[in-house]
Amino acid sequence: MRAPVVASDQKAGQQLPTLQRFLQYFRLYRREIPIAILLVAIGAVTQSIGPFLIGWSIDNLIVPGNLSGLMLMLGGLVLIYFLGVWAIRGQILRVGSIMQRTLAQLRQDIFTKIQSLPISFFDRSEAGDLMSRLLNDVNTVNQAFGLTVAQMLGNLFSLVGIIIAMFSINFQLGLLSNLVVPLMIFTTGLFSRWARARFRVTRKTIGELSTRLEEGITSVREAQAFNRVEMNIEEFESVNAANRDANVQAVAITAAFLPSIDFLNTLATAAVLAYGGYLAVTGAATVGVVTAFLIYVQLFFRPIQILSQFYTQAQSALAGLERIFFLLDEPSQLNDAPNAITMPPIQGTVTFEQVSFGYSPSQLVLKQVNLEAQAGQMIALVGPTGAGKSTIINLILRFYDVTSGAVKIDGIDVRDVTQASLRRQMGIVLQDNLLFSGTVAENIAFGRPDASQAEIEAAAQLANVHEFIRSLPQGYATQLGERGAPLSQGQRQLVSIARAVLINPRILILDEATSSIDTRTEALVQDAISRLLRGRTSFVIAHRLSTVTQADQVLVIQQGQIIERGTHTELIAKGGVYANLYALQLGDGTTVSIK
Repeated sequence: MRAPVVASDQKAGQQLPTLQRFLQYFRLYRREIPIAILLVAIGAVTQSIGPFLIGWSIDNLIVPGNLSGLMLMLGGLVLIYFLGVWAIRGQILRVGSIMQRTLAQLRQDIFTKIQSLPISFFDRSEAGDLMSRLLNDVNTVNQAFGLTVAQMLGNLFSLVGIIIAMFSINFQLGLLSNLVVPLMIFTTGLFSRWARARFRVTRKTIGELSTRLEEGITSVREAQAFNRVEMNIEEFESVNAANRDANVQAVAITAAFLPSIDFLNTLATAAVLAYGGYLAVTGAATVGVVTAFLIYVQLFFRPIQILSQFYTQAQSALAGLERIFFLLDEPSQLNDAPNAITMPPIQGTVTFEQVSFGYSPSQLVLKQVNLEAQAGQMIALVGPTGAGKSTIINLILRFYDVTSGAVKIDGIDVRDVTQASLRRQMGIVLQDNLLFSGTVAENIAFGRPDASQAEIEAAAQLANVHEFIRSLPQGYATQLGERGAPLSQGQRQLVSIARAVLINPRILILDEATSSIDTRTEALVQDAISRLLRGRTSFVIAHRLSTVTQADQVLVIQQGQIIERGTHTELIAKGGVYANLYALQLGDGTTVSIK
């Protein structure tokens, strides 16, 4: 099983660069952000001015008994708080809109990156882990920032306004109230370091959990067939328990953090009440000032609590962002060359010149391979599993670059042209072609979304699938489920051939296209393939040697080298490996082992 790609501890520890990179996404909203900040400031001012006016009213309106003035002040407070409610509502809407658009762009960047990564990346990655980054990690960022960032900004501004108001009213009480702030900062920093480590583990384990879940869903049939249900359940239980334990530990840290902040809040309130009462008794401060200060202390610690809680939650979001940016930084190893040209219309000559290739540098799969396919020829690749047949196909499509040598089409090195212009003129039909959720017509037009209905139907007729499609409940508009359900394997294969017909490729790849279907459907598929092959260069991988007897060249691949080449007739006459394999399949001969 492949290990999921996760950020290293060194890279994951770069928290500030991660945050700075995330903030770059907000550059598109430079004109909207000042408006949001203005609304935040208005809301903060309305919250911080209220206690001051209440304290002033006690000393100057209630104590002297100025009832009319008190009524005017109450009316003014109502207007101020109404303005604050309007500003807070506006800031939540605007900041929330900016955040959701930013997160949508982040998801788009992840999906775009996944689509553009080389095939080699997916050889060492797992679909479940990648889906976890796109869904779970982004959702964690959304929970931490998207839903609370407006509130966090409002509380930050309110905190500044409250501090200014407290020191303006009474410097001594203001200083006393703020003595616990260093303790809060220390406590928050201590808990956040613990939380960051635990949340990083939770993000990693949720990726592993997603991988297990994706594999478990897609392999239910195999699990039941091979009696692995109980073992799969046990393996999932183990990963699920690891995720549970990581989350419990993270929650335990948060559960200890919030009461610590509450304790400091209570401590500061008691100190202000004791010292403020003393000042009031001695006449150094009025009752209104002390009352205003007690309100300010409560307002002072509420934003601190919210900001501290947000800071703890942000650790999980930053852990998710670290994984996201690690994926976005994954190098695209097969970028087009800076001076890459558009591939001219392909005639179909394919040559391998001393080609060697290995999926890892230490182990070559192909060794000094030379071959030449003339335009319009059918080239059959036969040999044991792992010999290098599919690798030859992958190099023609430039899913990988050669380790040494060159792959050329019409004399042009495939590395010198853009990948899009190269693959646009190639078609591929696999043993298990993937159909997508959508209509039959959309699946046929997968490589040419702009194709007309007439072109789609013409391709289906050539692929011997037109009449079958017409018999479906909605014909070409029939919706298919995941992986083409409920079509049979043979029906999916015919639709895949129609897909290849529609793009009219100059080079066609057939990889075990008839190995998993019944005899009757195979006859339809073979007829459709024979039509598709006309006038095109084709490379056919087949274990059924009876399907390649008409090939212009048969290449026998063994341990990364071509050990025999020639027509079917020539190789039979030679009496070598191919002849023995052919005799074995016909059931009338002995075999030569392929080592």
